[in-house]
Amino acid sequence: MVEVVIDSVRVSLTNQQRIVVLREINAERYLPIWIGPYEAEAITIALQEIEVARPQTHDLLKNLLATFNARLVRVEVVALKDDVFFGNLVVEYNGHLVEIDSRPSDALALAVRAHVPILVAREVMETAGIVPERDLQAPETSAAEPSAAPVEEDDLSEERLSVFEDFLQNLKIDDLNEDQDEEDKDKPDPDPDSPKPGK
Repeated sequence: MVEVVIDSVRVSLTNQQRIVVLREINAERYLPIWIGPYEAEAITIALQEIEVARPQTHDLLKNLLATFNARLVRVEVVALKDDVFFGNLVVEYNGHLVEIDSRPSDALALAVRAHVPILVAREVMETAGIVPERDLQAPETSAAEPSAAPVEEDDLSEERLSVFEDFLQNLKIDDLNEDQDEEDKDKPDPDPDSPKPGK
């Protein structure tokens, strides 16, 4: 398994869906996972260390583990089947490690609160992970020479997961800033003798 950290929680501007982006430690490889709005809020609140008046669901789970002398050791994203991610909570109880099935979004919300490592199965990272420099650039192929390579299962997985790439490309705010800068450059300098607005 490879260790990751939560890079960001993002919201699509087009459909308001949430996505948590995990980043591999010591590497520029990212794993995007679609999550629900409540789980996104729970993760964001913990990341930003916002204090809430009453315990939320994931705070309650953490408190229950502590009350019963159980300790969350780590959380894992263990599999990807039919575009659905599967996770585990690894809990130490009475000297034994117990694996508890969990949605990755809930596991991540708990991991942020308990400050425990987040691990992803290597197969999942290799199937669904994104390396921006390699994956987000269009391949250079000639229209006159179409690729004759057979479509393999990995290629199909990449097609199914291309929605993540589209989503991440739509979130490039820097491009908007650059466009605005270009527009500002094209505008003529204001006449220093002209009256200022409001005067």
